Amino acid sequence: MIEGFHGVPYTAPLGRTRELVEICRKVWRRERLEYQGRHYQIPLPSTTQSSGGLGKPLKLINHPVRERIPIIIAAIGPKNVTMAAEIAEGWQPIFYLPERAAEVWGDSLAAGGAKRDPSLGKLDVVVSAPLAITDDEDAASELLAAIRPMLALYIGGMGAKGRNFYHDLACRYGFEAEAQAIQDLYLSGRKDDAAAAVPDELVRRSSLIGPASYVNERLEVLHASGVTTLNVTPMAGSAAGRVRLIERIRDLAGDS
Repeated sequence: MIEGFHGVPYTAPLGRTRELVEICRKVWRRERLEYQGRHYQIPLPSTTQSSGGLGKPLKLINHPVRERIPIIIAAIGPKNVTMAAEIAEGWQPIFYLPERAAEVWGDSLAAGGAKRDPSLGKLDVVVSAPLAITDDEDAASELLAAIRPMLALYIGGMGAKGRNFYHDLACRYGFEAEAQAIQDLYLSGRKDDAAAAVPDELVRRSSLIGPASYVNERLEVLHASGVTTLNVTPMAGSAAGRVRLIERIRDLAGDS
């Protein structure tokens, strides 16, 4: 994605992310920006090829409401998660499976937390999930089926074979055989078959779809696993319906 869509080498993702976080925080503090990192030099040094030597240390004209804007890092690899737990206000995984979160990410979160600056506060664990509250089993099944293509895209096609971090995550969840089948099918152009191969457990447990009692049970499981913020995608046809879903999940979360 980085090399194919942005046209830059995919090098040093950890180092670049760490420096970008430091730079953003300097900008928001309205410092006159001077930064000499391994990957970013601001202003651009005049010795750099093609530099006109005109860069000067600048500062933000706008006045942010607060000088510390929370940074949430989306990360799933062990080292990336460790870094997120160390330097960011929040961490956002993808297709989060609460039953296996401690096994997959517990050591990384602990390692990053041990180096965390106390001024950052407690790490905000932000989990996204599709949401639908319904007693209609057929409707729930249709909604769950609609999630499968997205999971197949990430596990099977979001990256080259051997360099797909979402595929790796599915394997770390314990779905090695299924992940391999999904990837083989997806990369061969059989996308519908790849979607059908996504494990039911992953589809169901990474979403909030079903009766209110089931959704409430899943909220408790998420909370027990360390989730502090929910970012839901209401699966309703109208804006009013989506608002009602959000109101219901807020009530259920309050009850939990």
